[in-house]
Amino acid sequence: MGMAFGRAVKLRRVELGYNQEGLADKAKLARSFVSSVERGVAKASIVSVWKLAQALSCNPSDLWITAERLYDAS
Repeated sequence: MGMAFGRAVKLRRVELGYNQEGLADKAKLARSFVSSVERGVAKASIVSVWKLAQALSCNPSDLWITAERLYDAS
């Protein structure tokens, strides 16, 4: 599921035209952490999910719903 969540974050980031550095700045997270989340290497805490969602102008549930769809499709 971590990989699917990372893909959901990346899809939304690309949809908004952000690079990883831009998302990291908006979310007040390290770019390396954003990269690790997107690759499914790092697991995001609830606080990190909240920060990512705010930076991506969506609700945390939007990211989870997308992740669930991606997971089910794989």
